[in-house]
Amino acid sequence: MTDSELGLNQRIWQVVAAIPPGRVATYGQVAEKAGLSRAARRVGYALRGLPTNTRIPWHRVVNSQGRISLPEGSKPHATQRDRLAREGVVFSATGTIDLRHHGW
Repeated sequence: MTDSELGLNQRIWQVVAAIPPGRVATYGQVAEKAGLSRAARRVGYALRGLPTNTRIPWHRVVNSQGRISLPEGSKPHATQRDRLAREGVVFSATGTIDLRHHGW
């Protein structure tokens, strides 16, 4: 990873670290707050690069439809959903989160 990539990751991680419990942000929203307009995919790459024992609340980042982007039925999807539910985030019957209510 180059110094430039590491710097971008750190900016993204700082934004994600600021998302309060019980709230979620979209990939695009995180990118915007990190000064990376229109770079939602870059946020996904940065989150994928986190160590497994990280304290950064990666689980609070969802897609623009209020859905978990990880494959449904996968262990990471279940982990993210469980962590959000423990923080009081409510999922609809179709698996979406009301961003107006739980959005950051």
